[in-house]
Amino acid sequence: MGTRDWDATTYDRVSGPQQAWAREQLERLELNGDEIVLDAGCGSGKVTALLVEMVPRGKVYAVDVAPSMVEHTRAALGDSVAAFCQDLTELELPEQVDAVFSNATFHWIPDHPKLFASLASVLKPGGRLVAQCGGFGNIDSFRVLADEVAASGEFASYFVGWKGPWNYAEAQITAERLEAAGFVEVETWLEPKPTPLEEPAEFVRTVCLVRHLDLLPAELHERFVDAVLARTGEPLVLEYVRLNMTARRGDA
Repeated sequence: MGTRDWDATTYDRVSGPQQAWAREQLERLELNGDEIVLDAGCGSGKVTALLVEMVPRGKVYAVDVAPSMVEHTRAALGDSVAAFCQDLTELELPEQVDAVFSNATFHWIPDHPKLFASLASVLKPGGRLVAQCGGFGNIDSFRVLADEVAASGEFASYFVGWKGPWNYAEAQITAERLEAAGFVEVETWLEPKPTPLEEPAEFVRTVCLVRHLDLLPAELHERFVDAVLARTGEPLVLEYVRLNMTARRGDA
């Protein structure tokens, strides 16, 4: 089992693509400035800081399952947010929120029906959900190469029977799951986002291969990353596919 923790400091530096996607999403999150907002999967806090700016008379709760991410967010944003280390499928907030925002997080969660029910439970009736995560087909070619390396040579024994933790869902099934959890006005769609990387080794080590490296001893980490990158060629462009979703919690 992986630790589910991250290298928050490196992620904060290399997560430019995720931050760019978040800024696009924030344009869909209409706020008056006095709302209570949940950042569901806050990461290192850079996107959380943007939410804080959007609700100068409101409040932001930041939640992540990774202790290092929560610590980084608290250190970066101080008293401007209330940050909690929690599993998003088992949320416990001090109060219900007006809006839930999430970026690049839901694909790490195996049980989407349970996730959406949890999010609905912390939303006020009529509250908004705006989220984006990896969707069906996300970085498929890169993951195939990583699997080939994992099944080869000195790495193979560490990956016997292992299945990756990603949940890259399709738009239609996601809409159905949101509606089953009590959401209305649901819209979901897939969006290709091919992304060139400025620091490919650091990025894939910290983001794409983070759970692979959980299974390997430290002395094999660099060799594994190098072996994967040797198969991708240069420049590395990751064929990201984003799953967008907007919805409102029903009034019932």
